[in-house]
Amino acid sequence: MRRLFWLAMGVTIGAMVVRKLSRVAEKLTPRGMAGGIGAGLAELADAIRDFAADVREAMTEREAQLRESTGLDGHLGKVASE
Repeated sequence: MRRLFWLAMGVTIGAMVVRKLSRVAEKLTPRGMAGGIGAGLAELADAIRDFAADVREAMTEREAQLRESTGLDGHLGKVASE
């Protein structure tokens, strides 16, 4: 019974090691490396897109503040109550 347990344990560990090594080997192939680089570039593009959207939003808010403070928003003669 003990031998059967250790045999099953050895087979299980061996299968896990082979699967892990296969995944690592796949990542080191040209196709695997290209996939990793492609995913990284897609993530970078998303980050740049989000940054640009944040900058546009902040720019719009600041422009509205400047227009209001200079009277260019169409409300001439508005008195600030601070």
